[in-house]
Amino acid sequence: MLSFKRSERVREVMIHEISDIIRNELKDPRIGFVTVMDVELAHNLRHANVFVSPMGTEEEMKRTVNGIISAAPFIRRLLGQRMQIKFVPELAVKWDHTGEHSDRINRLLHTIHDGEEKKSAKPDKEE
Repeated sequence: MLSFKRSERVREVMIHEISDIIRNELKDPRIGFVTVMDVELAHNLRHANVFVSPMGTEEEMKRTVNGIISAAPFIRRLLGQRMQIKFVPELAVKWDHTGEHSDRINRLLHTIHDGEEKKSAKPDKEE
């Protein structure tokens, strides 16, 4: 039988619940489309880093993250009502740039690949 650490179970529930709270409970107009990518919990479950990935223009993404940061106490209170745990962790919202980095790497790889195709399409001049 597989054994899971309690912190892993709490982390998965927190990802689900925070996503649901952001989507259905927050009425802040600054908050656009956002995905909760991960939650890192301290070993004592007292602190949690919540990694979010917003969508939109740079300005919309900044507003979204700032809106979630300002709503963190409200999110924490709702987590306390929804979860059966003794202490609800303090939430620190962090902007997860992983998607942006992978998009940039993907574009660079396509640029390199396209450059190689153009190079191989040109016939070599014989001397």
